[in-house]
Amino acid sequence: MWRSYSSFDESSMEVDLYERKDGNETLNSISGQVSVGGDRDLIQAPLGLFPLPWPPNADASDGSPFFKVIEYFLLLGRVVAKALQDGRLLDLPLSTAFYKLVLGQELDLHDILSFDTELGKTLQGLQALVSRKQYLESMGGYDQDEVVDLRFHGVPIEDLCLDFTLPGYPDYILKPGDDNVDLTKLEEYIFLVVDATVRTGIIRQIEAFKSGFNQVFDVSSLQIFSPNELDYLLCGRREFWKAETLVDHLKFDHGYTAKSPAIVYLLELMGEFTPDQQRLFCQFVTGAPRLPPGGLAVLNPKLTIVRKHSSTTSNTTLNGMGSSETADDDLPSVMTCANYLKLPPYSTKEIMCKKLLYAISEGQGSFDLS
Repeated sequence: MWRSYSSFDESSMEVDLYERKDGNETLNSISGQVSVGGDRDLIQAPLGLFPLPWPPNADASDGSPFFKVIEYFLLLGRVVAKALQDGRLLDLPLSTAFYKLVLGQELDLHDILSFDTELGKTLQGLQALVSRKQYLESMGGYDQDEVVDLRFHGVPIEDLCLDFTLPGYPDYILKPGDDNVDLTKLEEYIFLVVDATVRTGIIRQIEAFKSGFNQVFDVSSLQIFSPNELDYLLCGRREFWKAETLVDHLKFDHGYTAKSPAIVYLLELMGEFTPDQQRLFCQFVTGAPRLPPGGLAVLNPKLTIVRKHSSTTSNTTLNGMGSSETADDDLPSVMTCANYLKLPPYSTKEIMCKKLLYAISEGQGSFDLS
């Protein structure tokens, strides 16, 4: 369903490039990925999700693999439209190029860089050779040897052993025949690769997505937004937090005020979070990895921090131990439905940092810290 890009070692390639069926391994040449235990594909898309190209002649009849892909995109369109309609956030890292297609914009070679850097850079390098060749040929009395000597990173085009199949997808035939690509056919090769990657190879998936979207409301109404704005609406946004401004957007209750030592520690830590830590914190506290447009200021209900009393306080008090000392053994907990963080009164900022990072890293998707 989605393109996947990653560098694997030899052992992991056996998992990601082969499909196991009845104890046998078969190359999944269309998807370039592996189904582990049936349908579980591992997708690596650091620049965002973009549809996997399928040949125009791929069988789309009921029950075929491509039919299932079309059904998935149809469902995805409905889900995205409903999320936008209801003002809900999705943890769905779609690429900028995908948003452009949804908005009805045309893609070209340069857009490939936004979701597949390696392929985009390679095609740009090859296109530069074509442009150089055209420039030399446009000059009167040019030297034919200059054209023949054109190289891609010092290598003749013929020695690259390119054929008319889509890079990474050997079953996707760009042009019938067994021709190899040389300098005279390079322009045609680039055009066909770009066309398969951002047009003919993914057009049916995009149309299915739009069709599903239109079942909720008209996808054309999104054209007032830019791709980045659409991403903010659907997935929320990341804020740059500062301790001095965070206090205005949080609520403190049940034993805490804005000047409580534990709150001061928390605000300082939130301002020091890396992007990944902020994402984990938001996921832990609100159930979504990013905040809605407007950030903490518009979060509803407002993020509330309350004092969490240790379950062992009554016992340890008899032994003469202070409450902050016993709190150092506890982890923070949350009620994501109410954006509610129950924070023990840790004795130091360092202890709070250790406990909080452990909770947001290891407590995801668990009711143990609710």
